[in-house]
Amino acid sequence: MKRINIIKSILFVSTVVLGVSCTNLDEEVLDGVVISNTGGGTVNTASLLVKAYEGLREFQGQGQMFALDEMSTDALVGPTRGGDWDDNATWRQIHTHTWAPDHNEVRGAWNSLLSNVYNCNLVVENGTASEVVQARFLRAFYYYNVIDLFGQAPYREAGSSLEADPKVWTRQEATAFVISELEAIVGTLPARVAGDASIANKDAANFLLAKMYLNKGVFNAADPAGPYVFDAADMTKVVTYVNAISSSLATDYWDNFKPDNNTSPEILFSSKNLRGGQGGNIQSRWRMGMHYNQTPDGWNGFATVAEYYNKFDPSDKRIKNSDPAIIAAFGNPVGFQIGQMYKPGGVTPLQDRNANPLVYTAALTLITSGATLETAGIRGQKYVPDAANLGTPENDYEFMRYSDALLMKAEAIARGGAGSIGTIMADIAVRTGKAASAATLDGIYLERSKELWWEGWRRNDMIRFGKFLAARELKPYVSDNRYLLYPIPADALFNANLSQNPGY
Repeated sequence: MKRINIIKSILFVSTVVLGVSCTNLDEEVLDGVVISNTGGGTVNTASLLVKAYEGLREFQGQGQMFALDEMSTDALVGPTRGGDWDDNATWRQIHTHTWAPDHNEVRGAWNSLLSNVYNCNLVVENGTASEVVQARFLRAFYYYNVIDLFGQAPYREAGSSLEADPKVWTRQEATAFVISELEAIVGTLPARVAGDASIANKDAANFLLAKMYLNKGVFNAADPAGPYVFDAADMTKVVTYVNAISSSLATDYWDNFKPDNNTSPEILFSSKNLRGGQGGNIQSRWRMGMHYNQTPDGWNGFATVAEYYNKFDPSDKRIKNSDPAIIAAFGNPVGFQIGQMYKPGGVTPLQDRNANPLVYTAALTLITSGATLETAGIRGQKYVPDAANLGTPENDYEFMRYSDALLMKAEAIARGGAGSIGTIMADIAVRTGKAASAATLDGIYLERSKELWWEGWRRNDMIRFGKFLAARELKPYVSDNRYLLYPIPADALFNANLSQNPGY
């Protein structure tokens, strides 16, 4: 029994199955605030708050939360290309809904989110007033992702022993906690700073509250498969919180994704990246699908599928940014790429590594081979590459945009919330060059797929609209209900208070 307790303690530290309050720590006094319940331990809350913000960079890679949110949908796929990109079927399993509790990206997302909850907890328990309110917002954001992906949410009460198993909220309890936390702090958070949305702010909290109330019918359902009840009062809350956001749409859609996107009035919350300095792996957004011979050179991996690409009108500006500076620097439009690819300048055709024309095709299989090994699949670049530094770029990674908030408002009204959709759909359509989608639930769902492609919301949207399990181009079957939630990683189940999600 003692050995089991030791193992639990080790796994607790390594997977950081934590929650609301900090725990007993006995550390050498170095530099920081003395914690009254630790017997002399200290914590540098300013440093830990920085670390909690830095945890947001983990969303910028191609795996973990991004893969679980996007590759599990119709928007993104990671085909095996000969001997490349198989990774023990990691990416195929996500796209085809065949993952298991030992899946590495599922485990990585669980550990990442709860590690960051832990850092927030230490700040909440010991920081200054300003530090605490920021940490509470960040903790709410991390917990939102735990609720969305896993349902259950581990937490610890103040003063609990590391050897004791963390307690666990149900999905409904965790949802209530996040909403109550955000409503408690939204009035004390600072206003969003123009030109820097990377600091927790009122607009971001209002956005996250709207997101929570919009999904409350899903999160509170007795069965993750539904039925989902969207209460009219909750939908009116969505409208209220969106109306409280002080923002406007950027004139150019691509202003939200350029190297200087921090200047966009539309971005409500972001993770800051500094050219040549500190930042996350946002280069993945232009390298993960690009061919080795392109500029920027890529990893020739991920793609979208034809049925998703075909949702767009070919002239929709959201899938093709052909600004002269982009063509001069990279040779090809930013957005979705299909057909012949070119060298910088856009004149000289590129070839693949076998001296065949580098022509991206819509036709794609989960395991590719032969002549189209390097060219199968429509490729995507959601962020405009930073020509000044392709590896350590200036582009901030955006989490929350005002266009998303407006579409949430429209959806909430269509689901019975008080208010008028009015010109929302037309306002969003202005910068696309195309007619607005219908102001119906079907039209709003379609518009969300086009406006927010590869931004981390597709799985959440598909579940809420009842589309996630359905058969699609590269998954020609209806998935089992268990795939509406990811499994609790096997190692985490040493916590006796956790139980595996149904079906795993």
